[in-house]
Amino acid sequence: MTVRTRFAPSPTGFLHVGGARTAYYNALFARRHGGRYLLRIEDTDRTRSSEEAVQQILDSLAWLGLSPDEPPVFQSQRMARHAEVAHQLLARGLAYRAYETPEELAAMRERAIAEKRPPRYDGYWRDREPGPAEAGKPYAIRLKAPREGETVIEDLVQGTVRVANAELDDMIILRSDGTPTYLHAVVVDDHDMGITHVIRGDDHLTNTFRQCQIFDAMGWRRPHFAHIPLIHGADGTKLSKRHGAVSVLEFREQGILPEALLNYLLRLGWGHGDEEIVPRERAERIFDLKDVGRGPARMDYAKLLHINAVYLRKADPEALLPEVMRRLARGGLMFGTEKAARVRALLPALQERCRTLAELAEAAAFAVTDGTPPMDAKAAALLTPEARARLADLAEFLSGAEWNRQELERWLRDYADIKGLPLKEVAQPLRAALTGSTVSPPIDVTLAALGKEEALARMLAAAEG
Repeated sequence: MTVRTRFAPSPTGFLHVGGARTAYYNALFARRHGGRYLLRIEDTDRTRSSEEAVQQILDSLAWLGLSPDEPPVFQSQRMARHAEVAHQLLARGLAYRAYETPEELAAMRERAIAEKRPPRYDGYWRDREPGPAEAGKPYAIRLKAPREGETVIEDLVQGTVRVANAELDDMIILRSDGTPTYLHAVVVDDHDMGITHVIRGDDHLTNTFRQCQIFDAMGWRRPHFAHIPLIHGADGTKLSKRHGAVSVLEFREQGILPEALLNYLLRLGWGHGDEEIVPRERAERIFDLKDVGRGPARMDYAKLLHINAVYLRKADPEALLPEVMRRLARGGLMFGTEKAARVRALLPALQERCRTLAELAEAAAFAVTDGTPPMDAKAAALLTPEARARLADLAEFLSGAEWNRQELERWLRDYADIKGLPLKEVAQPLRAALTGSTVSPPIDVTLAALGKEEALARMLAAAEG
């Protein structure tokens, strides 16, 4: 059996972290078992689905490296097939026509509530044949669900779960307007796509009992089910916008690396010993559903930033440069190849102290400003008259230096020794003059990255005040 998994979002909103984690688990399970990972866009709710949401889902998956192994399936394009299966069940006596109007169904629910009964369909048309009064009237098709016994699921995460069939009513599988219900369409699509494992959030668990009844009625083999717990906010409540970024692409804008987000989502409800950093290549070798916990995971943005910082430090500076430059340009900074070269030279040092691409771009901004960089209050306070005079003297001293990191470090130490000063009393005003801040990469790295002409010009400009 070739393992086939699927991620099946509804395009009624943007892809959020819970959906991204589900997609990743499906992709990992398929890779672990040499199978295929598929995507189905469940867009049968035409009033709430949007092209914008579809595109955001596709863009989010592409950014995460989770595009499917085959072209996406759009559920709305398969409605004729869904109706075909409903009519097959009807022809076999496993479903029936139900002629209630919406008003009659509402009255049925109200009576049940008044009588303290569950507001379920009472099966009025289950064993009745339509008469002349029903001729030409619209009807829904309902599944003739079993009323005795239990529906049992051997869930790969939740274990054995069961429900008494008496608790489930005869659900509609085809509406009176000929459109399929969600629960019915999913079953038909999973069967036709050859899905072997359904890995999804545990909020779908109650749906699974009903869906299994359709599989069983059609004589189709059920897929294996694995219902993973939902993600909650840090306060233990359901994750929502008030907890911060929810859309996957919001994390991209915040400067989170896709590989870091995947690592974080992997560990959000799944564990393999004490391993915290699990690159995708390793995850594809070790991922197992038995390691998924049954309790809800809690979103921890501080932890995400920590993991992102780890990946940022390990990243190839050349791979980060285009995104950093894009962010700097978006901020209104104008620069050419010389300024890009400065950023490239600074990146290895900046990666050690930044947590996100946004922080990285902010920390590199001084290198691409035109003229003297903007000065923060702490940096300005360092530029006393004495410090300004020393900067002019230092600029003249360094003008004879060979402009590379090793030589500049030696020349700065020599200058401090000649003047009888602690090195920090030389370096801190110099850092303020070069970057406009009291925080930067090592001063020799900063000098070398700016280049001799630019560095000396900034020193002299600061000296003049």
